Amino acid sequence: MDDELLELQRQFEFAQQAKSSIRLSDRNVVELVQKLQQLQVIDFELLHTASGKEYITLDQLRNEMVTEVKRLGRISVIDLADVTGVDLYYVEKLAQSIITDHGELMLTQGEIVTESYWDSIAEEINERLQECSQIALTELAAQLNVGLDLIASVLEPRLGTIVKGRLKGGQLYTPAYVARVSAMVRGSVRAGVHWTPAVFAVAQKESVDSFFSQNSFISYDVLQKLGIPQPVQFLQVTNPRYPEGKPLVTTFVHPSMIEMLDAATEDALERGSWSDSLSLLPSSFTPQDASKMLFLCQSVQLALKSNKAHIFGDFYVLSSSFMKDICDCTVKELETLAVSRSLGTVKPGDLPIANEVKAGYDSSRLSVSSEMASDSGSNKHADKGPKKKKGKATGNALANQSESGADNQEHTSTKSKKSQRKALVPDFEEQGIDDPETILRPLVNKLRPTIINKRKALFKDNAERMKQLLDNLQKKLDESFLNMQLYEKALELFEDDQSTSVVLHRHLLRTVAAPMVDMLLHDLDEQNKLKNGVEVQESPNSESISFSPGDRAAISKSFPGALSNKALVVVEALEGKRVETFMSSFRAVTEESGLPLKKLDKKLERTLLHSYRKELTSQVSAETDPVSLLPKVVSLLYVQVYHKALQAPGRAISVAISQLTDKLDETACKIIADYQAAAVTLLTLSATPDDEDSCASNRIREILESQMPALKSLVSGASRS
Repeated sequence: MDDELLELQRQFEFAQQAKSSIRLSDRNVVELVQKLQQLQVIDFELLHTASGKEYITLDQLRNEMVTEVKRLGRISVIDLADVTGVDLYYVEKLAQSIITDHGELMLTQGEIVTESYWDSIAEEINERLQECSQIALTELAAQLNVGLDLIASVLEPRLGTIVKGRLKGGQLYTPAYVARVSAMVRGSVRAGVHWTPAVFAVAQKESVDSFFSQNSFISYDVLQKLGIPQPVQFLQVTNPRYPEGKPLVTTFVHPSMIEMLDAATEDALERGSWSDSLSLLPSSFTPQDASKMLFLCQSVQLALKSNKAHIFGDFYVLSSSFMKDICDCTVKELETLAVSRSLGTVKPGDLPIANEVKAGYDSSRLSVSSEMASDSGSNKHADKGPKKKKGKATGNALANQSESGADNQEHTSTKSKKSQRKALVPDFEEQGIDDPETILRPLVNKLRPTIINKRKALFKDNAERMKQLLDNLQKKLDESFLNMQLYEKALELFEDDQSTSVVLHRHLLRTVAAPMVDMLLHDLDEQNKLKNGVEVQESPNSESISFSPGDRAAISKSFPGALSNKALVVVEALEGKRVETFMSSFRAVTEESGLPLKKLDKKLERTLLHSYRKELTSQVSAETDPVSLLPKVVSLLYVQVYHKALQAPGRAISVAISQLTDKLDETACKIIADYQAAAVTLLTLSATPDDEDSCASNRIREILESQMPALKSLVSGASRS
């Protein structure tokens, strides 16, 4: 029994130490994973790392992000993407989920921060506070590179615990500092006595009259500083000089101010523009004051009742015609922004293009796009009034802002969206309006349904065009790629002659492969635009389109994700020297596009070769040009002798003929050799404009024409050894 156990142990150890003879390539592993996903063995989402050589699950990515955040305490989302090696899109997406699941974490200004980090910061601030007695929040915010409101919200719950001090007016104080200042104030107050003269009431009233008569308004703060505790009662009841005045939230105004605002707003509505009411009023007016004044304006009330105007953010008045212009401009802008936005959202593991045709439009992406574009349309100049005024945006300004939006499309993060808003609407930035809650977001919510309905109709039309486009492209690619494989087999005959092989490879790439690549790039580019909701005009036949290498590279770079990289590889292979390299890269890009290509089997090869031979025979019979006849006869001889379809340029004909000398009888070889020599002489003489050479070329042409029947007879019934 012990011997049997020892023998089993040795066998088990041998099996463990044995090395596998089968190794999977990267491509095999990718195909294996894709197959497991198709079989739903892997029923969870897999992500590619930035290197493209590793897979990672969402749970593992989440764990790595949480570990890194807790280790550092504070880290930006961009740095997290670099650390985990995953695209920024997925890191941003998971960051929101992590913040929701972990209450001790917060996301601010593109950074994830833990509560423990703020605790340590609070301890450092407390140490410094005890040394200095007072610290300004602005100084702390600048040192920590955070917002003033954020640092205040972080410190408030820690006051009295970690931070031994008080926060007031943007300053941190220690109790000792407050006590010291209080003692100084008490000493100052006890040092003197304040008397109120009898003439104070007269001076108070004259000050109010003077200010109100000069400015047509007076704020309640000014009255309180003058010692008037109840400003509204003082102005309307105690002092009968202002019976027509209108009390607002923080200000008392004369009716002339309301008339001024009414006239400016009415003028803006008549011209189909918009108005920023707050900018037309003095700086002391609040948004609530401006809102209340708008509802006292007769023209605004009539426009609201007739649905000719809309109020956003309490004090922005937009005419209906202006909003219609914004909507039209946004739809056009979306067509420009859609393609670039898709580049930032396409995932390496997305479905192939052919499958995406059935997917329809992406409503969430459309909503974000409409929000961004609506932001751009709403931010125009405000109409000018007698005080602080802004003029309306003209039609040219609207168009220029629409065009400038196309130059600011690389945005996936919140920071990039804000940058695009600034580029599209610089006038709002000049006014200090950067809060979407005031006008941009309400305007977007108003326009979004209309824009989405228009985009839905466009996506529906584009889906049908995409399906037809891809079906036609599949048929054309199958035919062209089968011919390419057929021609490739003839290159094997010249592998021993390196120089001739390079010439034949380049000739096949330029004559057969280049049109095939141009057709693919053109149709994929059109499909990509249709998929992203861009209205594309009917294009000419893609088979007749020819691109330069620069055009091919530019189109390839516009494709999303892995498709762009593979398309660039095809463009590079097209300028190379080997057909095999091109074939593999071309097959890779078509598979990435969801357009699998047929392989050339024996049956298809015989069928294509028969058709090729029949077509060549017809061309040889109908050919009347003596120079053009020779390469066609040589190609037909290769079909008859080697059963290969040869595509050879003129400078490789001599080598191709030399390959046939062992397969043809002496008579046939002599006919071809004599004909070739005469054809070369004719081409040489035709290149010189000399009269004597012209006469000689005519004689040689006559000789060639007389030899054409003999040359044609070689492919119709010539004897072969």
